[in-house]
Amino acid sequence: MAAAPTTWQPQEEGFKEICGLLEQQISPSSDKSQIWQQLQHYSQFPDFNNYLAFILARAEGKSVEVRQAAGLLLKNNLKTAFKSMPAANQDYIKSELLPCLGAADRQIRSTAGTIISVLVQLGGVFAWPELLHALVKCLDSNELSHMEGAMDALSKICEDVPQVLDSETPGLSERPINIFLPRLLQSPHVSLRKLSLGSVNQYIMLMPTVLYMSMDKYLQGLFVLANDPAAEVRKLPHLRNVIEYMLQVNKDPDEEVALEACEFWSAYCEAQLPPENFREFLPRLIPVLLSNMAYAEDDESLADAEDDGSLPDRDQDLKPRFHSSRFHGSEDAEDDDDDIVNIWNLRKCSAAALDILSNVFGDEILPTMMPVVQANLSNTADTAWKEREAAVLALGAIAEGCISGLYPHLPQIVAFLIPLLDDKFPLIRSISCWTVSRFSKFIVQGIDHREGHEQFDKVLMGLLRRILDNNKRVQEAACSAFATLEEEAAEELAPRLDVILQHLMCAFGKYQRRNLRIVYDAIGTLADAVGGELNQPAHLDVLMPPLIAKWQQLSNSDKDLFPLLECFTSIAQALGSGFSQFAQPVFQRCMDIIQTQQLAKVDPVSAGVQYDKEFMVCSLDLLSGLAEGLGSGIESLVSQSNLRDLLLQCCMNDAPDVRQSAFALLGDLARVCPIHLHPRLPEFLDVSAKQLNTPKLKETVSVANNACWAIGELAIKVNQEISPIAMTVISCLVPILQHAEGLNKSLIENSAITLGRLAWVCPEIVSQHMEHFMQSWCIALSMIRDDIEKEDAFRGLCAMVRANPSGALSSLVFMCKAIASWHEIRSEELHNEVCQVLLGYKQMLKNGAWEQCMSALEPPVKDKLSKYQSDDSFEQNTEFWSHVPSKGVSFED
Repeated sequence: MAAAPTTWQPQEEGFKEICGLLEQQISPSSDKSQIWQQLQHYSQFPDFNNYLAFILARAEGKSVEVRQAAGLLLKNNLKTAFKSMPAANQDYIKSELLPCLGAADRQIRSTAGTIISVLVQLGGVFAWPELLHALVKCLDSNELSHMEGAMDALSKICEDVPQVLDSETPGLSERPINIFLPRLLQSPHVSLRKLSLGSVNQYIMLMPTVLYMSMDKYLQGLFVLANDPAAEVRKLPHLRNVIEYMLQVNKDPDEEVALEACEFWSAYCEAQLPPENFREFLPRLIPVLLSNMAYAEDDESLADAEDDGSLPDRDQDLKPRFHSSRFHGSEDAEDDDDDIVNIWNLRKCSAAALDILSNVFGDEILPTMMPVVQANLSNTADTAWKEREAAVLALGAIAEGCISGLYPHLPQIVAFLIPLLDDKFPLIRSISCWTVSRFSKFIVQGIDHREGHEQFDKVLMGLLRRILDNNKRVQEAACSAFATLEEEAAEELAPRLDVILQHLMCAFGKYQRRNLRIVYDAIGTLADAVGGELNQPAHLDVLMPPLIAKWQQLSNSDKDLFPLLECFTSIAQALGSGFSQFAQPVFQRCMDIIQTQQLAKVDPVSAGVQYDKEFMVCSLDLLSGLAEGLGSGIESLVSQSNLRDLLLQCCMNDAPDVRQSAFALLGDLARVCPIHLHPRLPEFLDVSAKQLNTPKLKETVSVANNACWAIGELAIKVNQEISPIAMTVISCLVPILQHAEGLNKSLIENSAITLGRLAWVCPEIVSQHMEHFMQSWCIALSMIRDDIEKEDAFRGLCAMVRANPSGALSSLVFMCKAIASWHEIRSEELHNEVCQVLLGYKQMLKNGAWEQCMSALEPPVKDKLSKYQSDDSFEQNTEFWSHVPSKGVSFED
């Protein structure tokens, strides 16, 4: 295939070959991996994607399935290749897509709409002015296929990147949303009303400024649509009128319609619109939500109400699982601990709405809600079990938002829930596990007094019984609830380890594949919670043999290995040196998996497996767990392996989550056996620094975070050897600290710590530039909690001040605030160094300048600084500070 000329035309031979491959690809009996390799071969030609666009748009003699396959392959290719393609090829593909909006076949129109949305995501609408003109032209035509194609593309753009249409566009007098929204509500065709409805819903839920300010203008036809004869169109949502409308539609007998309306309550709260607009509707809304939280007659979960624990899982029962790469620092993400049902429906949506309403309105919802809940809980008839179950779900949903109002009654609420763990109805047992776990913090807090201690034990034993339930749904809920309780109880579980391990390992032998993954999580969480308490022969004799047997049973390409690797990671960290008896085969297997996957990435046939980066991520994280647990005890394993070279390759992997875990391992190895990294130290430092200097920093912030931390760990081990790269790293860290808004909290903390560590080992180099970053650095330091890493950073601060005292003068107030952020400096040596720094400035700043500095500080800050200034153990060191000029001192905050 030749490079695309200005007016590109396909060659017949290439067209036939690619069509042939696509025909084979959609054949059920074909060898997919071989076809994929051939398509990969063709993708190396610069005009391959032109052929795909041509086949989609113009291959009239080919089946719709072949043309659609070409379009889907084109969509996937464009995600990674479009921005690097020649402009002529980009223009060709765009020009072929626009006529497809009016294609006779709906599948071709839909595929073209999907690709158009991808291109808008990649380049916006400014780079493609012809698109807006084409969409408007199609919408204003009277041809249904053209209107439907344009509406389909618009609905996908609205769903994927709604903000693109709500932004100023050069060449247009108004925002695209102003052009399109009036047209979205004017079509007489049902199919178009359904598509337009989805588009408008994106903006109602997001509530952009243009729509919020012009709700009456854009939604004047909503109540006409509210009575639409088609149920799917009635799903549509001026604010009071919209709330009233939603409240009515939330009771629609068509569950899909009611679900669309129910989504609005969470969206309203998440948009942080004024709650006072909403408050008067609560007494009418809460009963609707409670009613909709009961299982519908056709809910697929009702099929789970049987003793199915001994039945093997079907392949479709095994949900995909994703491993979270190792992360060093404070994470902002929250665990999703409320997977109440398997699929999103009106019941779960109503519970989510109640949850978020309780967080916005707090105890205000209790007077309306609790009488209904109490009435449903008191109805013990078998026929009322769904209402009882929904009442238990409601208590769990408000456990966080209404905790103040519930708190005086929690002993009675938990006491009421405990017998429900043994209810005859499996779905009541299941939801009771979840709701009990939502009150875990309270249950653990009460353990110090007799009644609370007894209640804790009852909850613990109740959940352990349910872990051995004969119903898979209950098993899953009990394991998840127990993991939540473990996290809260921590060391309180130590005296109860015998009975806990007996139940967990009994479940390990009993569970089918899907729930086995949850047992691994419960075992790993237990190890995290009790730590070294697990390192006793009696406990290990119960815990380890079944896990090792499973470890030996699974192949290196079996995805059931993922949760087991995660489980071993927690156990290795908890046991510490106690894991050494299991370490060698675990270490070697991780190495084998990483090497196999690296080969599979380039040659899956030779590797014997398909490449899957998750195997690498899990193995790297387990090696980190071994390093953390064994400490220097891992040195003998590292020294006899090629881990150093493998790790460097992983640090350069194109997958961000592989790099994230690789840099975490690099930092862990730097802590315990830096000598084995030494031969390739410059390369490790160079690749680490590159993670901090990328235009895609926000997209790969977790990689940058771990790389930053690893550089700091290496710095304090190799000292002056890091000096050649010190300023390269500093030049990357300073912009992060100076533009911290919107960046991950942990990246800011690690940047401040690593900068301090570099200053500690290379003060002469770093201090020359300190006036450029002292203010933002000190602000970041003041946000870090007391720990050993913060001590290292302040050793760097003191070293820099000694090397260049004048460099901190313009930021002296910020430095004082950073020092005052310590609750207590435990290191006596560092405490004395800080005292010397403050004493030096106090002696140097004459004629009231020091007092002026102190007056710029808040009283609490001055009080904290006094502990460093009242120390008389230092001799005055006026000579050290005397050369510091008094000019350039800034005491303004």
